[in-house]
Amino acid sequence: MDGLVSLAPVLAPLFGMVGVLGGAWLVYRQNRRKNDSDAQVSAVKTVTDGFTSLLEQQRAAATQTLERMASLEAKYSDLERRVEHLQEEQRQWRRWKAAAIEYIHDLRDLVDGALHRPVPGPPDEIAADIEQRNTT
Repeated sequence: MDGLVSLAPVLAPLFGMVGVLGGAWLVYRQNRRKNDSDAQVSAVKTVTDGFTSLLEQQRAAATQTLERMASLEAKYSDLERRVEHLQEEQRQWRRWKAAAIEYIHDLRDLVDGALHRPVPGPPDEIAADIEQRNTT
């Protein structure tokens, strides 16, 4: 025990230095953990903000796509109505043309039968239609 007492002046500063170094190491470790924790929180916050931003962009894109689809569907239905209207007009014009050609032939037959003279030739605009009816 006397040996330890005689080493006390040497061991006391050594143990004090070890205690100071140990305390410094504990403070360093605590600060490092705090910084790591702050970095992790910051990283998680950054990732969360990124995903939130991405979701908002996707929602905006989806909304815009739905609006475009609705607009295109409205235009498509309008075009369908127009096409149906034009097809009906075309059918009507065909019926009128067929009736007009039939009427012209009836008038030509009437002129030929009543007046007993040659029937005048049709105008150039309808000559092909009249000749087509005569050949069928």
